Amino acid sequence: MSLKSYIVPRIAERILSPARVTRNRARFEAKRQGRPQIEAFLDPSDPYSQLLSAVLPQLEARYDIDLITHSVSPPDDGAAPERDALAAYATIDALRLASRAEIEADLTPHSAATGTEAADARLRELGHYQGGMIHYGGEWYWGLDRLHYLEDRLAGIGVRRDGAPKAPIFAPPVTPSGSGQSGQVLHWYLSFRSPYTAIVASRVAELAKAYDAELRLRFVLPMVMRSLPVPKQKRQYIVQDTAREADRLGILFGRVSDPVGRPVERGYSVLNWAIEQGRGLEFTRSFLRMVWAEGIDAGSDRGLKRIVEAADIDWTDAKAQLDNNTWRTVAESNRQDMTSHGVWGVPSFRVGDVVTWGQDRLWVVEKALRNDF
Repeated sequence: MSLKSYIVPRIAERILSPARVTRNRARFEAKRQGRPQIEAFLDPSDPYSQLLSAVLPQLEARYDIDLITHSVSPPDDGAAPERDALAAYATIDALRLASRAEIEADLTPHSAATGTEAADARLRELGHYQGGMIHYGGEWYWGLDRLHYLEDRLAGIGVRRDGAPKAPIFAPPVTPSGSGQSGQVLHWYLSFRSPYTAIVASRVAELAKAYDAELRLRFVLPMVMRSLPVPKQKRQYIVQDTAREADRLGILFGRVSDPVGRPVERGYSVLNWAIEQGRGLEFTRSFLRMVWAEGIDAGSDRGLKRIVEAADIDWTDAKAQLDNNTWRTVAESNRQDMTSHGVWGVPSFRVGDVVTWGQDRLWVVEKALRNDF
């Protein structure tokens, strides 16, 4: 083990720890004067911003806060590399979310805002890259999906108004919420370099089992290994948001050994073979857990051996696959299948013609398994 592979995961663990978040919040609140100042950054052309805008009056009614709204421009190409596909998918996803949350919102197409220079500068100053976001005290909350975290925080500092509901405006759905005999195929598009993929692995396996669905692992190259840009601010937000979600869900996460590059390639060479051996899910779960929660360096033989053997796979057999590049053809085929259904990032899921993207969209997958669409 190199010094870097030992130190970096432990630094990441400290940075992403819930205890650090708690300390930072306490320091912020100790210095705060007056009512909490909440800043919402809304892009009128973005369906998620439209949905968030629809519930902001409820937020103001429930909490004694100062709410400042900013109209911002759409994200640049670096943060939205597939702009047309994003616009089409976001509309579908926001409509599903509005229905699930029982919220009425104007989700018709709108033009982008003009004269946003000052608001865009403020967004960048605070460390973000797109609309549909709320900022308070050094933390970001994306849209309706993460609003409950802000509500918990505001309740915790005692600014919930008398008589205001204690239940959040939108509580994250519990999945699976039931079981059944679907007999369907659940396609799971995944990447070993995706933190969101790491924290969904056990839940998607549980969901497939609950509905007797065939789970097909469709691994794809990470976006940065497909020459798609992932700006630094986006990477930082994703890993911090993943840590927050993992803590809520009781999933180990945070001691990270970034597998970008060679570790992913080695992992996929084993995974492609492990799927053929009927051990693909076990290896996937082992790889994701050890890389994203235990800081194991999958780029080394020592580290990959630990991952392989934890999946109850023979290391000698697995090691023999490391020079086999047939996985590249499979990964590209999976990517083409994924993009043909209107999504280009992971984790994404497909049941029949129903496609959804995100570790927080398993409730959509469950509806599809129930044939509720």
